[in-house]
Amino acid sequence: MTKVELKNTKGFKVISKWLAAKDFIPFSFQEETWQHIIDNKSGLVNAPTGCGKTFSVFLGAIISFINSNPNNYQTKNKNGLQLLWITPLRALAKDIGRAMEEVIAELGMNWKVGIRNGDTSLSDRAKQKRQIPEVLIITPESLHLLLAQKNYPDFFKTLKIIAVDEWHELLGSKRGVQVELALSRIIGSRRDGSKQTNIGKSISDLNVWGISATIGNLEQAQEVLLSPLSQVGLKKKDFKTVTAAIDKRIEIESIFPDEIEKYPWAGHLGIRLVEKVIPIIMKSRTTLIFINTRGMSEMWYQALLNASPELAGAIALHHGSIEQDLRFWVEENLHSGKLKAVVCTASLDLGVDFRPVETVIQVGSPKGVARFLQRAGRSGHGPGEVSKIYFLPTHSLELIEAAALKEATENKLIESREPRILCYDVLIQYLSTLAISDGFYPEEIYKEIKSTFCYREITEDEWQQILHFITFGGIALQQYDDYKKIEIENGLYKINSRRIAMRHRMHIGTIVSDPMMKVKFMSGGFVGVIEEWFIAGMKPGDVFTLAGRTLEFVMIKDMTCIVKKSNAKKSRIPSWQGGRMPLSANLGFMLRKKFDEAGLEIENDKLRFKKEEELEILKPLFELQEYLSHIPKKNELLIEQIETKDGFHLFVFPFEGRLVHEAMAAVLAYRISRITPITFSFAMNDYGFELLSDQAIPVDDSNAYELFSPENLLEDIQRSLNSVEMAKRKFRDIAVIGGLIFQGFPGEQKKARHLQSSASLLFNVFSEYEPQNLLLRQAYNEVMEQQMEEQRLRDMLERIQKSKIVITYPRRLTPFCFPIKVDSMREDLSSEKLEDRVKKMQLQLNSS
Repeated sequence: MTKVELKNTKGFKVISKWLAAKDFIPFSFQEETWQHIIDNKSGLVNAPTGCGKTFSVFLGAIISFINSNPNNYQTKNKNGLQLLWITPLRALAKDIGRAMEEVIAELGMNWKVGIRNGDTSLSDRAKQKRQIPEVLIITPESLHLLLAQKNYPDFFKTLKIIAVDEWHELLGSKRGVQVELALSRIIGSRRDGSKQTNIGKSISDLNVWGISATIGNLEQAQEVLLSPLSQVGLKKKDFKTVTAAIDKRIEIESIFPDEIEKYPWAGHLGIRLVEKVIPIIMKSRTTLIFINTRGMSEMWYQALLNASPELAGAIALHHGSIEQDLRFWVEENLHSGKLKAVVCTASLDLGVDFRPVETVIQVGSPKGVARFLQRAGRSGHGPGEVSKIYFLPTHSLELIEAAALKEATENKLIESREPRILCYDVLIQYLSTLAISDGFYPEEIYKEIKSTFCYREITEDEWQQILHFITFGGIALQQYDDYKKIEIENGLYKINSRRIAMRHRMHIGTIVSDPMMKVKFMSGGFVGVIEEWFIAGMKPGDVFTLAGRTLEFVMIKDMTCIVKKSNAKKSRIPSWQGGRMPLSANLGFMLRKKFDEAGLEIENDKLRFKKEEELEILKPLFELQEYLSHIPKKNELLIEQIETKDGFHLFVFPFEGRLVHEAMAAVLAYRISRITPITFSFAMNDYGFELLSDQAIPVDDSNAYELFSPENLLEDIQRSLNSVEMAKRKFRDIAVIGGLIFQGFPGEQKKARHLQSSASLLFNVFSEYEPQNLLLRQAYNEVMEQQMEEQRLRDMLERIQKSKIVITYPRRLTPFCFPIKVDSMREDLSSEKLEDRVKKMQLQLNSS
């Protein structure tokens, strides 16, 4: 077959003319993608944020359609679904839909763009069913809801391209696994359809394209996405990777405090630098201020308004708990440039094209290089434009992260996203989804799921266990009719119960959060949502902040928190569970490198740091650290042993992130307790951890390497941590996703403690009567891989074995250990009392 040259096609000529009229010139990576699309290839597009990744695939679909209909592409309508656009965020859908509709209108085509997600009304869904749009923008959850409809293969029979946007964000999550499964079924249904009704020219007419920012394992990311195409005989060598040769310029600037505290502590500094943020906001057209947690974003919004009241009406707040209409209003006004600044969380992380944004401010550590670059890319969101990002530390030591991020950005040291393997809970949910639509034949679906990366290692025995579980409840639950969901009719697996089908449809999805409660005014206005556990601790008259408003708690009625406006000056800031992300391995590596540089400079008595102003400004802190203890080199592990009136402290500084430190603290405590009977309390941050005891801690040069050995690590983790309790909590999410626990109908969700008790009961039943249960096994695996980061912990211990362990005995707390010590006091003191206590400690330390 002769290859068609892109530039000779009608589609390319039409698009070129349209681009020229707008003074646009396509990038070579876009033209390369268009050529692959008209050649009927699948692949992955990798380009920096703001360089036209969306148009590389969307315009390719348009060119392909025009080439197939050269004489009537403008008049032809009701073409069926041509392009399925999978996106991880609802906010992205609206933005992308708007851009696509603009192009379609300017080309004079009759294509319709539909959006389908949790915000889509029932009437719009019915309309889409009656007249299928040519482009459908959809989230992974809504795509699975489509698979739950009768005759769903008809919906996809004209489909030419599936595009998975922001694939790097979905990879490594259960939502990414949902995408893998949906692709396997759509490809499989086309294969079945071509056999039976000769739909389309061939099944290989369907192409899959991923769109991704740069990640460390790009090749693997492509393999995970495109694996289901192996059903039609395509292999890795058949896929294309298109990388944009565009070096997006990023300017990173640190915001420095007027005075560097030699004894830093987390969280307090950021908000005090609000006066330095106001001028940045004023000189930029629009600024996005990224905060790591929703609670802190509420505080920052209030602090900015207090510092600069004239910003009222020109700044806004955006996070996942604010009600939908207000979020849409913020997004619309960002587009139109009416807002001067928006304080936001990860809710605005991804590819939303807010052209007026000139500047980004990152408050506190982004915890990873990829996330920092993603956020930087929200500014200068256009080809050739410079992305400008400011780093604002929440404590002075965090400035070294700014230096680390600058070098990591320069060297493109970006994290990998590890794909998920054998998520049995998602598979069980998926099989139930297929069973409520047209049903499924196990032998066909087994081949399809084996084509995915996630389930390619599933064994026949595991598959039979899954089938037995969904039809008879498995070994442990076979006496209970509620777990016999799927019936078998002549080999077809199907759910016939309307009640089971309805309950299943309501809970399709893999995002399991703590139960949320709506917050409404007594007068009826909707404010947003808040986690149930936070409200459970409130009494009538208590005041809290949500969506930038100060609210007084009145009562709970019908699972809704009723509030009224309050003028109180002080209020509680809600904290959301899971607010703390751990430091990435790449950023940890760069931090160790920066401390190495700082230590060498101080040791050699060179008081002028090379180029890096962050290291220069931290010089007094480093000098004090070196005087009292030591600054660890990149091939050293620092341990500080200090005695205070609180007891005996052991501080360890691996710089591997909070989760690894939590696990290591428990393992180390267990290993020390085998030397001598001793009890500890723990504290940790991203830089290190503390063990505190009322007796001397027997760690010295004679046993340090043995205590930090990777030998018997798995057994020691299981002995030292309550792995059963951790697996039990993890099992709650798995049980919800797998449909073992019904969360309740809208407005009457089960309370968190009821969900946990139901999950605990099931966990105990499986542990006793079916210890080989796949969901039970999955719970323990997820604890080790995600909560414990067992592989990263093992890598750390192997690194320490090749490093020098330096043990020091400072006379007092050091700049490095002080933030960990303060963190250990947070549980017992209110924020005001903590601040007073810290000030006294700083005074004592500075004067001694």
